Amino acid sequence: MSLSALSSRLFPTMRSQAVARFAAPGSSFARFYATKKYTAEHEWVEIENGVATVGITNHAQEALGEIVYVEAAELKNVEKGDTIGSVESVKAASDIYAPISGKVIEVNNTLGDEPGLLNTNPEDSAWLCKIQLSSEDEIKDLLTESDYKKFCEESH
Repeated sequence: MSLSALSSRLFPTMRSQAVARFAAPGSSFARFYATKKYTAEHEWVEIENGVATVGITNHAQEALGEIVYVEAAELKNVEKGDTIGSVESVKAASDIYAPISGKVIEVNNTLGDEPGLLNTNPEDSAWLCKIQLSSEDEIKDLLTESDYKKFCEESH
């Protein structure tokens, strides 16, 4: 019998309580691991160690069509809801909003030369900017993946 199996058998309650406590949002354990959330404006946010990587969702890029231009965010302090950039497609232009408050500490300059990355890889290498969080309280206002999918289904 493995050590893990033995400890589960001997201490089942303590183990489940520890896992629940460490994985709870806002716990110090949760702050050090990535958490992906979404906004009703179709941005995704991946939070890791107090830094939020921000991009547009696959749903957004599908609605926009072929993206031809990306206006990058500026390195500055932003409040939740501030316009932090925009994307233009052959169909339309759309502003990008700060999903949380903080300081923009990095932008993905690759998108200036290759805006089409937002069509091919919107929720990975085509991130728009990184924001150092000023308050972790705003994270709870963001949507989970299942809530975002439900929101998109109800919007159509």
